[in-house]
Amino acid sequence: MSLLTSLIKASTQFQQAMEKRPPAAPGNAAAKPAAPEAPASATDDRFTMSERANSDSARPKSTRLQMAEYRQTVGQDLAYMRETLRHKLAEYKLSPATSVEVSKNEEGKISLGGGIPEETRNRIEQDLNNSKPFREAFSRLSASEPTLHFVDNALKLNKAYGVNNSLLDTLVSDNQQFNGLQDLAHRYDSLRRSANIDQATSYSDRRNFALSLNTRA
Repeated sequence: MSLLTSLIKASTQFQQAMEKRPPAAPGNAAAKPAAPEAPASATDDRFTMSERANSDSARPKSTRLQMAEYRQTVGQDLAYMRETLRHKLAEYKLSPATSVEVSKNEEGKISLGGGIPEETRNRIEQDLNNSKPFREAFSRLSASEPTLHFVDNALKLNKAYGVNNSLLDTLVSDNQQFNGLQDLAHRYDSLRRSANIDQATSYSDRRNFALSLNTRA
């Protein structure tokens, strides 16, 4: 068989094979490229904890303060003291509109001021000093109320003028567990004593702390 005959025969067989091949299905002429992977969102589980931790650490420390909770704590102590004094005024037949100032004397005992007759005042003072819950509520307020006042003002200035208070940052712990109101009050009281900043802030020492309460409020 000549070379030409062999080539013709091979070409014929190839043509026949192509004619017997089934036609390709529509749309399958070319393989579709794989869809690109969707970008991860902020809620994607693939975000690592370290990334979120870095984001939290970039936020001002003052954003960790639970102001609503602090106000509620102070409000509860104020409400308890006001209610106790209301009952005492009623017990000693005094006008419920009497304004009462509560403070501590040089001996660290509860002292009352206001339009109360001296004999009646002495008796009410004795009752209040014998009340452990009342003494504890006043002790907490003598620390927490000035602290709350300072923190609230510092945050308002920060929000209104963008003024950052370095003392406020010092009060806030990196561990949220230690950012309760009493924790802040303890650190604030220590800083005031060590830095002698009372004159600059116009806040009195807790020994001179006094509350003026209207029992009708």
